[in-house]
Amino acid sequence: MVAALVAATVSCSGDDPKQDYNPLIDGPKEEEPTVPDGSAVGRNEQYRPQIHFTPAKNWINDPNGMVYADGTWHLFYQYNPQGNGWGNMSWGHATSTDLMHWQEQPVALTRDALGAIFSGSCVIDKDNTAGFGANAMVALYTSAGETGDVQGKQQQSIAYSTDGGKNFTRFAGNPVIKNDDDNLRDPKVFWHEASKKWVMALAKGWKMGIEFYGSTDLKAWQHLSTFFTELKGRPSLQWECPDLMQIGDKWVLLVSVNPGGPLVGSGMMYFTGQFDGTTFTADNVGEGPVQPQWLDYGMDCYAGVTWSNTGNRRVMIGWMNNWSYSGDVPCSPWRSAMTLPRELSLTQYNGQPLLCSTVAKEIEQIAGPWQQLTVGGGSATAIEAKDAYQLRLTISMDNNSSVTLANEAGEAFSFDIRTATRTLTAHRTSVTGKTNFNGTFSIPSMNAPLCVDGNEVTLDIFVDQSSVEIFTQQGTMAMTNLVFPQKIYDQLTVTGATWKAQVRELKSVWK
Repeated sequence: MVAALVAATVSCSGDDPKQDYNPLIDGPKEEEPTVPDGSAVGRNEQYRPQIHFTPAKNWINDPNGMVYADGTWHLFYQYNPQGNGWGNMSWGHATSTDLMHWQEQPVALTRDALGAIFSGSCVIDKDNTAGFGANAMVALYTSAGETGDVQGKQQQSIAYSTDGGKNFTRFAGNPVIKNDDDNLRDPKVFWHEASKKWVMALAKGWKMGIEFYGSTDLKAWQHLSTFFTELKGRPSLQWECPDLMQIGDKWVLLVSVNPGGPLVGSGMMYFTGQFDGTTFTADNVGEGPVQPQWLDYGMDCYAGVTWSNTGNRRVMIGWMNNWSYSGDVPCSPWRSAMTLPRELSLTQYNGQPLLCSTVAKEIEQIAGPWQQLTVGGGSATAIEAKDAYQLRLTISMDNNSSVTLANEAGEAFSFDIRTATRTLTAHRTSVTGKTNFNGTFSIPSMNAPLCVDGNEVTLDIFVDQSSVEIFTQQGTMAMTNLVFPQKIYDQLTVTGATWKAQVRELKSVWK
């Protein structure tokens, strides 16, 4: 079992956007990893997601250390065991056998003499390259120091588990990558078969760019290369939470940025290109279509990374919030949720590679039968769903159209489809529900390219108690937004174009 560790205050621009924020002003505290107490809540509070992962209580942000092993999906995540605001960063832990129903486990890693536990990844060392045992689960994370000799340092450390992630032992030689400042973090590691080594991607924070390191044993790391390209129009921003993966004959590099997202605050971008075991070379940088592209055009998908040890499947989950207002969202006793898990794939659109994301197929396990919705001729059509639902909406592209999801309180989330530009524009204003908790939450217009051809578009819309996730059926466009209506939207109105729709209820994963 992880030993009791001395707590230390942490304020770091990488995992906390408020440079002067110090959540533990009273100094160090002793902290024992514990199982979060879910007995005090039934996960049925107002705004509590019913099909998305949330902890029973307390703050979460970036997903970390996701790994699939022996039929179990492990989700680690940035967690504050002591409160509902950012601080005291540790690795929370939840497990699932179906990607939908989650069981909270004891807190996996808490701060030590090297600092707080920031974001990172886990791998299964099946060939015992590190010497911790065959099939050991090895966690690689950022030790973010702010006291004593480690003031301001972000260094990379490892810990290992030989009992399936229940208990971790820290490597005595930590940190495995030393660093003297606070701009090197979020290690994402994978085995590169062609070069027979582990490869780590590390984000450079405010210094921008991605550093690549290589190792044969997960303990001794050598610098391989640096990737950076100027992002026109967004000169000052943090690069965080990288993930490099191969999909088919292409390589994809995910990078989260904050600020500098699609509109306000944080967001996720990606590059396509090639990786030779040493250097990542992006397609068309400085020429042709602009790189990078956005993975999600909404306000609330950040720090998404994929599970390791899944073969050719690329399954991603993200933090469903935005650093611009994350500390103010009206959620208690928990704060923040994860997106639905998503399957990533590559396609071609207009002759260029396009990264697609669709909700993972495991959603079928909580889905009821499809029900056809009657076209209402401009009047509202009722949607019968208590916890959450999936709406599949096919709309003609012959005319512009407007879609509104509403409830009996008059609250509504709406979006428009414009045929000339083949774009979707969503509207999150005071009409959608509670928005006055932060001045940046209300966003009148969020634009996204649909990236589809033909005379109609089919959208898959996943509606929970406090979120709306919109995808084209092929995943060529994704848009994730938090909303805070008094009750779930249960009325549909479509105007301007012909349409057809079906809906199915999604059962709560907590009941």
